[in-house]
Amino acid sequence: MTLRVGTRGSALARTQTGQVADELASIGGFAIELVHVRTDGDRLTGSLATLGGTGVFVTALREALLDGRCDVAVHSLKDLPTGPALGLTLGAVPPREDPRDVLCARDGLTLATLPPGSRVGTGSPRRAAQLRAARPDLEIVDIRGNVDTRLGRVVGSTVGTAHADDRPARDLDGVVLARAGLARLGRLDAVTDTLAPATMLSAAGQGALAIECRATDDVPGLAAALATLDHRPTRLAVLAERALLARLEAGCAAPVGALAVIDGSTLTLDAVVTRTDGTAALRLSASASVPEATAGGADGTRGPVGTVGSDEPARDAAVALGHTLADQLLAAGAGEAMTA
Repeated sequence: MTLRVGTRGSALARTQTGQVADELASIGGFAIELVHVRTDGDRLTGSLATLGGTGVFVTALREALLDGRCDVAVHSLKDLPTGPALGLTLGAVPPREDPRDVLCARDGLTLATLPPGSRVGTGSPRRAAQLRAARPDLEIVDIRGNVDTRLGRVVGSTVGTAHADDRPARDLDGVVLARAGLARLGRLDAVTDTLAPATMLSAAGQGALAIECRATDDVPGLAAALATLDHRPTRLAVLAERALLARLEAGCAAPVGALAVIDGSTLTLDAVVTRTDGTAALRLSASASVPEATAGGADGTRGPVGTVGSDEPARDAAVALGHTLADQLLAAGAGEAMTA
């Protein structure tokens, strides 16, 4: 049967959706139809914060799922609001790409070697705050646009459109982007510096994809295919990260970094809240033990749709870890730091 897969129209969205669609076709034997959906984030200009932050890239895709125009939708997981979506469920979280941020700068420069006064572009308040904390002598420029548009603004970049009049101004010394997106696009050649988490902690869910579907499970064979695609370590990690965001009442436009890693049965979550001007940063870490999934079918790690066996105790532990660390951050003054 045909599986209709919803995607945004950007090159990155089409690429990562195509990769997921190919895997679903291979696992479930589906014929694939890509359904392109234009979101407010694609249509409107302005900073992410002024556009409404979390949800600006996913609302239209969710509407397409609910009204039956597509059967699954592929999102960058960091774009998903932390609250539940009525009638929808997170069917699978595939293995995560490297979640770190990277600098793409002129002349092979690194964050440490950028001259004072260099202009560095980012559309993320989280990245901007951490950049100011690490290098207060830089000028941070708010930018929007797809990967090529952003790279095209770097002095000396060869990236641009075919027509000179449409090419972006070469007005930046560097831009900060997610390594995962560049990897999926085959553009890691543009990276001049991979930023360590100690300097630039990634956004909750960064590097991971979210495959949403209707909670009614009305597509034969879809639940089993999604269960195969779901990656337990990634799902538990992003659950902890998103639980922290939810407890902080912070969205993707907040200056909050969060990254969880599972090692054996131990899940460790690191988080940072940085004042937007970079003058102060609050960083904490916490760990918790996560129980093994119960037996019941496959490896017991299936998602909520068509679950065989149960991983709920581990998921509950991941969420509790996120809430615990968020409470510690709030007690230490994170609320004031986020609004300063």
